[in-house]
Amino acid sequence: MKKEESSETTFVSRRVRYGVQRRKKKRVKTILLSVLAVVLVAALGAGFYAFSLQHKFNSQSNTLALGFTDEQQKARPVKDPDDKSMNLLLVGVDHADAGVSNETALSGPAGQRSDSMMLVHIPEDRSQIYVMSLVRDMYVEIPGYGSDKLNAAIAHGGIPLLMQTVEGLLGTKIDHVAMIDFQGFKELSTALGGITVENEIAFTANDTDYFYPQGSITLEGDRALRFVRERKSFSNGDYQRVANQRKFIAAAAGQMLSKSTLTNPSKLYEVVDKAAPYLTFDEDFDAATLVGLGMQLSSVDPEKMEMFTMPTAGSSTAANGQSIELASEIAIAQISEALRTDSMGQYLTENPPEQ
Repeated sequence: MKKEESSETTFVSRRVRYGVQRRKKKRVKTILLSVLAVVLVAALGAGFYAFSLQHKFNSQSNTLALGFTDEQQKARPVKDPDDKSMNLLLVGVDHADAGVSNETALSGPAGQRSDSMMLVHIPEDRSQIYVMSLVRDMYVEIPGYGSDKLNAAIAHGGIPLLMQTVEGLLGTKIDHVAMIDFQGFKELSTALGGITVENEIAFTANDTDYFYPQGSITLEGDRALRFVRERKSFSNGDYQRVANQRKFIAAAAGQMLSKSTLTNPSKLYEVVDKAAPYLTFDEDFDAATLVGLGMQLSSVDPEKMEMFTMPTAGSSTAANGQSIELASEIAIAQISEALRTDSMGQYLTENPPEQ
């Protein structure tokens, strides 16, 4: 795909700043990245009580049947049989805001989109976890629908079409897909008996009487959910919201890893029971697979995962007036090669993400 050189650029006003996404559009270390850490920690903890917890997880979580046609399956990238690395597509949704169910998000209703889309690459030696945030406004080719913003793929054809779009963009096969509803944080905080964070800015959540004082605070239930979703109370909006989200999940992961949680079967059962309904996985990614993956990654510190945003080639305006981010041809080629050769670490060394 050559956005910078294609005829489509005749209707866009280009302000190309190669390889660097505008800071205000940067979505590094979003809440979805932190969710991954919690899911992996939960999988590792579940290993202690594998059989019963796996059964509960499988019965409580949701399953997505991708349903590719034979023609679509043939068009997907082919992965080398000797390639034991893994690529996961993570999609974050907020059904509380959208007012839709899992079923509608999966099938792709008109107007349904996602703010958080991540490609997770796990190398063959399981020594690290690479999480690449995909810019939702990146202008890409959507199979069967022409050029549009990346997150429009869900509106056109649900998660399966988004999966096809990302595979086509990077020439890389996606092994598994997971969808996470942010409402699950409310239930997770309750199951853990409250999550304590250090709040750096005192604020009252918009349209509520929830006051969050500066200092150490314990969050549970709806107050926890409002803490991670609030942005209107801050002068820097989304930036402070993302910072609060990272604090919340880091604290949650710490409590999940604590001995008091991992050695307490009843608490682990409650965590799985409360959080699993907000998780959706493809039909081949069940609890046994998740537990096995968590154990393979037991030496990786979730707080030290390699996290970055896929570079774009600057912002612009499409013919219909919508603001878009131009895809970077060179970044796509480099990342595609890194995924194909399982050399993401080398790519990041040579192309360090903007801090």
